[in-house]
Amino acid sequence: MALPINIEDLINGQTVEWERIEFKRGWNPEEIIHTLCAFANDLNNWGGGYVIVGVEEDKGKAVLPPFGINPADLDSIQGEVLQLAYQILPNYFPLIQPYVISGKHILVIWCPAGDNRPYTAPTTQGKQAQRYPYIRFGSRSIIAKDDNLRRLQELTARTPFDDRINGKAHLNALDLGLIQAFLQEVKSDLYEESKRISFADLCRRMLIAKGPDEAIQPLNVGVLFFCREPEKYLERSWIELVIHTDDSGRSFTEKYFKGPLHHQLRAILDYFKANVIQEQIIKVSKQAEAERFYNYPFAALEEALANAVYHKSYELSKPIEVQLWPDRIEILSYPGPVPPVDAQILKQNQRIVARDYRNRRIGDFLKELRLTEGRGTGFPVIYRSMEANGSEKPLFETDAQSTYFLTTLFKREELTNQVTNQADGKFSVLHEVIRHMFEEEQKLTPKQIEKARQNLEKLNDTMIQMLQFLSEEGPKKKKEIFNHVGMTTQTFNTNQYLIPMLELGLIQPTIKDRPNSPLQRYLITPLGKNVLTIIV
Repeated sequence: MALPINIEDLINGQTVEWERIEFKRGWNPEEIIHTLCAFANDLNNWGGGYVIVGVEEDKGKAVLPPFGINPADLDSIQGEVLQLAYQILPNYFPLIQPYVISGKHILVIWCPAGDNRPYTAPTTQGKQAQRYPYIRFGSRSIIAKDDNLRRLQELTARTPFDDRINGKAHLNALDLGLIQAFLQEVKSDLYEESKRISFADLCRRMLIAKGPDEAIQPLNVGVLFFCREPEKYLERSWIELVIHTDDSGRSFTEKYFKGPLHHQLRAILDYFKANVIQEQIIKVSKQAEAERFYNYPFAALEEALANAVYHKSYELSKPIEVQLWPDRIEILSYPGPVPPVDAQILKQNQRIVARDYRNRRIGDFLKELRLTEGRGTGFPVIYRSMEANGSEKPLFETDAQSTYFLTTLFKREELTNQVTNQADGKFSVLHEVIRHMFEEEQKLTPKQIEKARQNLEKLNDTMIQMLQFLSEEGPKKKKEIFNHVGMTTQTFNTNQYLIPMLELGLIQPTIKDRPNSPLQRYLITPLGKNVLTIIV
């Protein structure tokens, strides 16, 4: 039966770190049993690993096309793998699957982290061989000694929470549609097989359920990814978003993102992309190319939220809390980082490599879905994205007891000036000129002038882009206008951008007596063209 991964991505190290993959040109039982044992011990809670037989390696990476295995030897090798597994104590059995890559046969041995650490294996295949526990050190399997041996012994019967059975849920809490959608998305060969095998066998094959047929139960990771309502079995396992309208903390709205873990993450990212993230364009005097940047770089936000989903403890009944303030985004999760990472390390380092992981299985699923990258890359991505955008450095915080983890992304400062500051000094007179237009040309009342001033404060580069679009292209539908700036026509965007321009008289509808007509379009007014002349 196929494995729940994309074999091409696995061989190319795109979803699994190289330290978790060992390539073997040919069958070498003495070395392979040590690797099986090391992956089973999973000292760093990475989630085990893979042995790929029939593929040569060069500096830890695959040499392609594969060297291959004689098809006639596949059955005997699979039998020998099971014999090797019997030599590991306590009993441990990996999953085996042959594949054909570039016309060559290979064998993939999936070695999930075991539940009964520490495991030992014989040093040789001789009868008098001694037994030792093996662990991974970089891309090698070595005997655990001294501090590493003590660490391994401390892991005895300690299984990460995401890899434990959920005592509240039955197998029917898992949804076949969600499982098949995942397999189809990651392009796993197991997708086609899932249509023919029993649901229980499918869940076992994906390692999201354990137990005999009469008492099989889902694991916590299975509930989090493949249950429609995981909060029924894992309390408050959702993401909360609080949107503040000012810095007082008293005026806010709340949104909840629930459902399977990867759906939550994608939903809140989509919300930020549609409603929060804005591009700003600065036209620099005597320079052909404009400077482009965002209030928040999406890559930094994506990595920060994925980091919170990956590393929070689902054993605690505390959701991930995201606070959207006028000048920053705060992402809070519980508890803090796993030792030895502490508050001091967070302040001093832009690259954090943890020795241990809280959620080894959650991380594997997120990597398969391309929602997070490999080990140790998250912090550099956030730092680089913020720097490239010209934003202030991100802030990562925890307390002395490591009870929480707080990430703060600061809004790029220039966006607090709603209209671009031009090098020739036009910004300093812009408000006065536009106000003069209203007072002299349209004879507005004092109340209308005050309303115009309020709308002027909202004038920003997104509106300027809309005005330029209408000036160049002529009357357009509301959907066409918002599509041009990468936004949707939802009420929030209409109130934020379109209504102020209508009230300022910068644009006007083509059908004034039927504002909701399906034929309605908007065109730029002479005043709008004057404003463009001043700004651009």
